[in-house]
Amino acid sequence: MDKNNLFQQFVSFSAAVYDVTHAIKKQTMPKHITPVQYNILEYIFVSPPVTASDICDCLHMSMPNISRELKKLQDKQYIEKRISPADRRKQTIHLTTEGQAIMQSTFERIEVLFQQRIGNASEEELRNMRQAIQLLQSKLFY
Repeated sequence: MDKNNLFQQFVSFSAAVYDVTHAIKKQTMPKHITPVQYNILEYIFVSPPVTASDICDCLHMSMPNISRELKKLQDKQYIEKRISPADRRKQTIHLTTEGQAIMQSTFERIEVLFQQRIGNASEEELRNMRQAIQLLQSKLFY
């Protein structure tokens, strides 16, 4: 197989994933938070527990910017910081009950859109999608 061609397909696939993700977020993101705040909440929701440094690395933002946004989210009572029992210098960031509810509701709306997109797929196509996702996760997104 031509690996250069495979790479070009990957680039095209990555762009499509970005476009679909952007469109879905635009439709489902809560209106009372900024896109940056949403990205932070989403990251905390799918990868708990996290530190401020983890968020900086993932979102490619500076620590001062992340700290400012975390403060705003904490003021809205969507997140809380906890001292690590293993290392008292380290703080982990968690969603509060309200933050968890916001993200759960958002992901329920995302699932509705996902179900609409795959609604016409046959059982065989659904199996193929599941296998393709598993293969990508094990070989490319590990």
